[in-house]
Amino acid sequence: MLNSALPVNRPTLTPDEALDARKASLSNLGRHYPHRKWVFMLGLMLVLSLGLSFLFCRGCSVLSEDFLVTFGYNFFYTTGLWLANGFPNEWLNRRVDWTIQPIKRFLITLSMSLVLSLIVIFLVTTSFNVLYHHRPLSSITWRPFVMPLLITVVVSLFMHSRSFLLSWRDATTQAERLQKENAQAQADSLRRQLDPHFLFNSLNALTSLVEENDPARATRFIRQLSQVYRYVLDSQEQEVVPLADEMRFVEAYLYLQRTRLGEGVQVEMRLPPAALETLVVPPLAVQLLLENALKHNATSQRDPLRIRIELDEAARTLAVRNIRRPRRLPDGESTGLGLKNLCARYAFLTSQPVRVEESDTEFGVVLPVLELQ
Repeated sequence: MLNSALPVNRPTLTPDEALDARKASLSNLGRHYPHRKWVFMLGLMLVLSLGLSFLFCRGCSVLSEDFLVTFGYNFFYTTGLWLANGFPNEWLNRRVDWTIQPIKRFLITLSMSLVLSLIVIFLVTTSFNVLYHHRPLSSITWRPFVMPLLITVVVSLFMHSRSFLLSWRDATTQAERLQKENAQAQADSLRRQLDPHFLFNSLNALTSLVEENDPARATRFIRQLSQVYRYVLDSQEQEVVPLADEMRFVEAYLYLQRTRLGEGVQVEMRLPPAALETLVVPPLAVQLLLENALKHNATSQRDPLRIRIELDEAARTLAVRNIRRPRRLPDGESTGLGLKNLCARYAFLTSQPVRVEESDTEFGVVLPVLELQ
């Protein structure tokens, strides 16, 4: 089980969309209630109260006491019921997820709406009877509450049903869109994973070993190359892999790169062995960062490219940092999709973002690591 992770086999969001989805999830039904538009809603309450006042006080002068009292009565009623049926949903959305138990959530929402509406009706009716009509509390009966409560039930059923249906439609539409984006992301990821440049460079290095008549190194090179591609194929359907497996793959990948570049690249690893078996990362996440470092920086025997891989077990992060030695890339060699796609995969797995830290002399990426429980 993943700590702070979502279930597997979900569509991939773009980084910004995924973080926004984490902060305001699909359970936020409040976006389908108009209560947030204060100026518009207060204006609507005023217009509605005026209309009801003209309806219930026909023939009254607009400035007469009867009309003003009727208007105030209607305004407090409509405004109070608006607040009672709108904002409590914001509080409820943070505690009861409608996507898990929609019927339970609907019944709780409707019950809360009725209770709060009854309180509003009681307060408004009692206040006008006691404060304006000067009637004792004992004279108040249940009959004045029946009609307003029935109207509230009808309006609440309509508003909440509409909100549920619209939210469900949005969730379905978003799921379809994310499935398409996920298919495209998987295709981009596959093209990146089976990078022909890496294969051609590896075959050229293998050719050099054969020509140097070094069968031991050539044999080991072939085994490491086979291990790299076996890992790529085996991890295609997995969202996360144990960090220990990822680092074994990284060591095989680095062996191939060192064979090709010699002492032009130096990698320092600071990884507590005990933590590798319990932590997980998306497959090829670390390799992608190493590939970017090698692609965007110059290497030489005299001035090697230095890379550090550090695991902060307490903070649950894995950092890959390299000294900056920028080199000019041919057109089309760098698409910029690799890191962006990795951020999207992480953003869907955890609320902790991938951090990019760079200065004039160093470039680093800090990856969150998840924990198996």
